[in-house]
Amino acid sequence: MFKGSIICILFLWLTFPVFGQAGFHLKDNKKRSRIPFELVNNLPIIKVNINGSYFSFILDTGVKSTILFSTENVDSFQKRPTVPVRMLGLGPNGYLYATKSKNNIIKVGNAVDNNHEVYFIFDSSLNFSPRMGIPINGILGNDFFRNFVVKINYSSRSIVIYDPKRYSRNKCNKCEDLPLRFINGKPYIDIKIGERSVTLLVDSGNSDVLWLFDENDFVKEDPKNYFYDFLGLGLGGDIYGNRARVPVLSFGDFQLEQVLTSFPDEDAIAKARLVENRDGSVGGGFLSRFDITFNYPQAIMQLKKNTRFDEPFNYNMSGITLEQSGTDWLIDKLQFSLVPRYVVVNVRDGSPAQIAGVQKGDIVLSINGKPNYTYKLYDLINLFSTQEGRKIILNVKRGMHFKTIRFSLKRVF
Repeated sequence: MFKGSIICILFLWLTFPVFGQAGFHLKDNKKRSRIPFELVNNLPIIKVNINGSYFSFILDTGVKSTILFSTENVDSFQKRPTVPVRMLGLGPNGYLYATKSKNNIIKVGNAVDNNHEVYFIFDSSLNFSPRMGIPINGILGNDFFRNFVVKINYSSRSIVIYDPKRYSRNKCNKCEDLPLRFINGKPYIDIKIGERSVTLLVDSGNSDVLWLFDENDFVKEDPKNYFYDFLGLGLGGDIYGNRARVPVLSFGDFQLEQVLTSFPDEDAIAKARLVENRDGSVGGGFLSRFDITFNYPQAIMQLKKNTRFDEPFNYNMSGITLEQSGTDWLIDKLQFSLVPRYVVVNVRDGSPAQIAGVQKGDIVLSINGKPNYTYKLYDLINLFSTQEGRKIILNVKRGMHFKTIRFSLKRVF
C-alpha cells in the first residue's frame, strides 16, 4: 500500500465517452497486443512512444486524456498545433495552465493513434518521479481504453489489448462482472460498503485501496480509530486526510474485510463533488488484488481474484514519507557512480519515527545497516508497511550533523 504518490486529476471541462474508430487502433490488422508493465506502489507503469520519443507513463483510468509533464523532448510538440487550456487538479491549490498539442503520433505496443491530443504541463515543480523513485513522464488515460478490450493481469505484470470486434468473452465462473457507468468520460462502479451502496470512480492512477468522501459513519473519536496523514500528491498540491478502516467492502460473491480507507480533506476534493452521487474512488490497492478486464465498448469490468486478494491491508507504520531528491556520487574501489538520495519530506505526528526524533529534511544514509542505495524507494515503503514490531535503525544526515535514530513499527489500529 503506497502512501507517497497518489496521482489524482480532475478536468474542468465536461466530456462524454464516444466509442468508435477515432483514436487508438491496432496496427496491421492485429487481433491483440501484449504490453508489459512495471507495478510500482500499486500503479501500472508502461512505455509510451510519442512522436518518436519514449516515456514512462502511469496507466490511469481516473483521467480522460493523455498528460505529459515537463520534459526535455519538447521539439516534436512545438511543431504541432497547440492551444492553451486550464486544468483543475485534486488538491488545495486550484488551477494549472497547460498546452493542448494536437496531431501527435502515439504508440503503445501495437496500438497507435496518428492524431492524438496531448496535454503538456510545463510547470517543472509538478514532478511525481521523486515520490515514485523512478522516472514518471506522464499519464495515459481513458483515451487508451475506449476503443479496446483491455486485460490487466496484475499477477504477471502484463496488459493485453484486443480489437473489440474480434474479441470473444470466455465464461468465467470465478469472476464477477460489474457494470460500468461513464460520467464525464470516466468509469464508475457501484459496490457495497457494509449495507450501503456507493458509487466509486475506478482510478488505477490512485495507489490507495479506497477513498470515501464521507467519513461520518467510519471515523470515531471514542475510541479513536483513525490517524491524520499525508495521502499523496495531486496536480492541485499535497493531499491530506484521515485514514481508518471500513468493516466490509463487497460486490457479488467477493468480500474484503477491514479495508484500509482514506478520507481526504474537503478542500482537496471539493471539485470532485461536482459529480453527482459520487462517493469516492477505488484505487490500485484494490484493483491489484484482481486480474481485470476493462470492456469499455460493452461497459463491463470483469474481476478475477489473484494471489494478492487475501493479503492484509497494510499502511506505513513508520510515519515517514520519503522522496528521491537528486543523486550523490558513490566512490567504491576507485569506481564512481551516481546513487539516489532519499530525503524525509513528511513525518506523521505521533508516529514512531516522529517520537524517535526523525525530522523533515533528514537525508537517509542507511537503513538497518544497509546503504540507502541498495533499496528502491518502493522497497522502503514496503519495509515500513509490514511486520509490526520490526526494528528500524536509520542513519541520517541533518545539516552538518550525523545521527542514528532507532524505533519500532507500530500500528495505530
